Amino acid sequence: MTSENGGGAFVLIYIISIIVIALPIMIAEVFIGRHGKQNPVASLKYLSNESSSFAFTQIDSDLKRIKTKKQKYSNSDDFTNWQLVGWMGIIAGILILSFYSVIAGWTIAYIFKAFSGVFNLITLEQSQGIFNSFISDPTRLLAWHTIFMLLTCYIISQGVKGGLEKAVKILIPGLFIILIGLAIYSTTLSGFYDGLGYMFIPDLSKITSEVVLSAMGMAFFSLSIGMGSLMIYGSYLSNESSITEVTSIVAFADTFVAILAGIIIFPIVFTYNLDPSTAGPGLIFQTLPIAFGAMPGGEIIAILFFILLFFAAITSSISLIEPAISFMIEEKSISRSKASIKIGFLTWFLGIGTILSFNYAADLQVLGMNFFNLLDNFTSKIMLPLGGLLMAIFTGYIVKKKIISDELNISSKRFMLWRTLVRYVAPVAVTLIFVKGFI
Repeated sequence: MTSENGGGAFVLIYIISIIVIALPIMIAEVFIGRHGKQNPVASLKYLSNESSSFAFTQIDSDLKRIKTKKQKYSNSDDFTNWQLVGWMGIIAGILILSFYSVIAGWTIAYIFKAFSGVFNLITLEQSQGIFNSFISDPTRLLAWHTIFMLLTCYIISQGVKGGLEKAVKILIPGLFIILIGLAIYSTTLSGFYDGLGYMFIPDLSKITSEVVLSAMGMAFFSLSIGMGSLMIYGSYLSNESSITEVTSIVAFADTFVAILAGIIIFPIVFTYNLDPSTAGPGLIFQTLPIAFGAMPGGEIIAILFFILLFFAAITSSISLIEPAISFMIEEKSISRSKASIKIGFLTWFLGIGTILSFNYAADLQVLGMNFFNLLDNFTSKIMLPLGGLLMAIFTGYIVKKKIISDELNISSKRFMLWRTLVRYVAPVAVTLIFVKGFI
C-alpha cells in the first residue's frame, strides 16, 4: 500500500488515521464485543435493545437480574437496524479472507522454495521471474489456496484456544526476532537511506483524497476494524482486562511491525533499483528472497521467515472467519464443524476469482480494476470505513454513556477524550474522506 500511494505521504496519513480514527473505533468495537458476549449481530442487537430501554439504564447491582435481562434481549426476535452493521462485518470478513487466503497460500509455496535453495545468490531478475511464473499458473495458486483454507477450516473447527494459541505465543515472537534481524541487515545495504527517505519523508504534494482514503482503509484493515473480529475477541476478554490498554498495545505493536517491515523491504527495493510503485501485492515475495540469498545463513533464515509468516497469516485468517462461524453456531444452532465447512467452502469458492485475476482474467476489468483489486478496494475503502463509521455513531450516540464508562473504567478525562474522538472526530473525518473520495 505504501508503494502504491506515494511513500512517506501514505505512511504519515496512515499513522494519523491509526491514532485519531482507528484506535477510538477499535476501543468501541471491543467494548461492544465484551459487553454483548456474543457474535457481532447478536451483540449489536443486545446493546441496541439495552440502550433503548430506559429502565435498563438504571444500573442494577443484582447480577442475577442483569443476566436475566441479557438473556431476554438475546432471545428477542425484534430486529434492530444496528444488526446490519454486524452483518456487514461478517460479510466483509468472508470477502477479505477470500483473497487473503490466496496471498497467504503463497507463503506456503515459498516455504518449499526456501527449502529447495532457489534463493541462494538470487538476482533481482531471477526473483521476479520465479514470482511471475508462480502467479501466472492458476493451478498452483489454486492448490496453495485450497491447502491454506483447509488448514484454516480444520483449526477453526477444533477451536483456537488449545494448540494454536499456545503455539502463537512462541511463533509470533520468533517472527518478530527475525524481522529485527532483517532490519539490522537492511542497514548494510546501499539503498538503506533512500528506503528510509521514501518511507519517512512525506511529499505533501502527493496527499490526495485517494491516498487519504487508502491510508484510512489500511488502518482499518490492519487493525481488523469493521470485520467483526474485534467483537469476537472482545467477547472473550476478561472483565479484569482494560479495553483501552489492550487495544492501545495492539495498535502500537501492529503499527510498529508494519513500519519495521517497510524498513526491511524498501532498502532492498532501492538497492536493486526496483520501482516500488509497480511491484503490487507481490513486493515482499520479490524483494526478501534477494536479501536471503545474499546474507550468510540466508537459506535457514528464509525457511524460518516464511514458516513464521504462514503462522502469522493463519492466525489472521482465523480472526476473519470466526465471526461468521460464531454467528452460524449461535443463531443457526449448527455444529462448529458444519459451520466451518459451509463458510470455508464459500470463502474458498470466492477466492477462485482472485486467483484468475493474476493470470487468465487479468485483463477482465470493472471500473478499471480486475476482480482482486475490485474486491480489495470495495472492502478496505468502502465496507471497513463504513462499518467503522456506523460503530462510532452507535457507541457515540446510541449506547448510553454510563454503560460505556462503566465498561471502559478509565479516568473522566481519558473517557471524554475517547468520546470526543468517537462522536465527532472519527465520524466527520470518515464522512469527509468518503465524500471527497467518491465525488
